Amino acid sequence: MSVVTGSRAYGLDTAGSDVDRRGVFVAPTELFWRLDKPPTHLDGPLPEQFSWEVERFCGLALEANPTVLECLWSPLVEKTTPQGEELRALRPAFLSRKAHRTFLRYAERQFQRATPADGGPVKWKHVMHLLRLLISGRHLVETGDLLVDATPYREGLLAVRRGERTWEDVAAWRDELLAGLDAALAATPLPEAPDRAAVEEFLISVRRRAL
Repeated sequence: MSVVTGSRAYGLDTAGSDVDRRGVFVAPTELFWRLDKPPTHLDGPLPEQFSWEVERFCGLALEANPTVLECLWSPLVEKTTPQGEELRALRPAFLSRKAHRTFLRYAERQFQRATPADGGPVKWKHVMHLLRLLISGRHLVETGDLLVDATPYREGLLAVRRGERTWEDVAAWRDELLAGLDAALAATPLPEAPDRAAVEEFLISVRRRAL
């Protein structure tokens, strides 16, 4: 499976935006019998392309890794095999209330990158992605479905990226999203834990077919 992620999938692309691609591949099963295991990820062959081996991908998705979940929900699918279709059909099995914690953590990382400890200039691109992550996380916890396309928030988010919003304004938006994310947890439709059994059944089936 190969999908487009990043600004183009988020609806936040501009004239100079790259095409970020993420994907999933299956290593031949026999390679796992050796002392030297196959790679868990690969770069390329296209610029800005990164792919995970299916087992690594599933493990990260079960932990509600936002970057990996966005691959499963990307509206821009460039290539998919029958096994890739099976993986996309399995999307609900990866979701759980862990998403509340992981989206908060990833957003906090963006915030730390955006506000250098040495007093340097604010990195507004990171601030934009912090807000986008919180919007996406709030929607997921509220509805049980991941929002990748942030087009409804495009103008506000791009204004942040251009540094046109005051820090006080941005901080207020961030606090509002944080409060909404926490409030959504009380009534979330997300299960307590992901369906590991269903994911493992899929993985075993993939390994058998890759013999």
